[in-house]
Amino acid sequence: MSELAPFEFLSAGRIVFGTGVVQTLAERARKLGTRALWVTGKDKTRTAALASLLEAAGLELTAIRVAAEPTVEDALNALDAGRQNGVELVVACGGGSAIDLGKAAAALLANPQDPFEFLEVVGRGRPLARPALPLIAVPTTAGTGAEVTKNAVLAATLQQVKASLRHDSMLPAVALVDPALTLTLPRAVTAATGLDALTQCIEPFVSCLHNPLTDALALEGVKRGARALGRACRDGSDLAAREDMALCSLFGGLALANAKLGAVHGFAAPIGGQFVAAHGAVCARLLPLVLEANVTALRSRAPGDPLLARFEELARALTGNGAATIEDGIGFVQQLAEELSVPSLASYGMTTAHIPSVVAKAAVASSMKGNPIALTEAELHRILERAL
Repeated sequence: MSELAPFEFLSAGRIVFGTGVVQTLAERARKLGTRALWVTGKDKTRTAALASLLEAAGLELTAIRVAAEPTVEDALNALDAGRQNGVELVVACGGGSAIDLGKAAAALLANPQDPFEFLEVVGRGRPLARPALPLIAVPTTAGTGAEVTKNAVLAATLQQVKASLRHDSMLPAVALVDPALTLTLPRAVTAATGLDALTQCIEPFVSCLHNPLTDALALEGVKRGARALGRACRDGSDLAAREDMALCSLFGGLALANAKLGAVHGFAAPIGGQFVAAHGAVCARLLPLVLEANVTALRSRAPGDPLLARFEELARALTGNGAATIEDGIGFVQQLAEELSVPSLASYGMTTAHIPSVVAKAAVASSMKGNPIALTEAELHRILERAL
């Protein structure tokens, strides 16, 4: 009898990767429509040349910018702008915030209802009645992998938590990944987004929902991210390092979309909802502590679980040392976070008084479903106490 559980794999309709491929954006967009919602980040100068390319090709752009991680209100504003101008497709160019807002807008333009009808955790979590509008995702950071995932993360301000709007049709029609777009990223952004990318390869690899396809992608992403992130931060013009980080981000997105994440991202959602904090930096602060807690829990409560051996394989991939131990791997992650000056959670204003509410929200987060072992409330509390 086979020991391999059935699995399926979802991804963007087409993934186009390589330096210079962004020059094909206009011709790809024209195949999907001529009136586009153009969603970008706060610095429009970084995407101005691409906007000109689209307009020169005859596309009519309705521009929306997002200054920070998107909120439900941002999604409603994008919906209003898109409806007023009869957009036929969405082109999202920027970091994870811009791409997530683009995915949310594409979904709501086809289903113009209260977003809480569809939002998980804080809403009704209903599926979309109609497929989302076609979306082209063009990442300008190497971080979230949002260009190949089917969910949009929105901050619900009143509830102080980030929640996902999720549907298969929200997968981008085209993911256009050009590492050259990341060459001008500042060091701090390179570090924060890169640490998120690395985390999003690590968590799916040790997830209880992993499969052979996500394993291959996640492990390759870990190897590339571990060897390239420090180099990209030291020299932003290092194109080979930027290419490795873009692949790390892409592979992490593909892996998490099909194997989920874990407690790091389970915590990151409520922390990001309550405090002004860079998502990648929060993940980096939590990652070694969550790895250690998971290993300790597995050794104590499930010493025969095959997932435990994955932490050894992970350590070898992170360090490049074939004899590395689990502790070596955790130490590598801790050292990398220190090298990149990852701040404590207390620096965002979090205190011990906030821990119970964050733990309660994290316990019901979608990401927790992928954690290699169910952590107790006391274990979750201890992680946050150490991260302060």
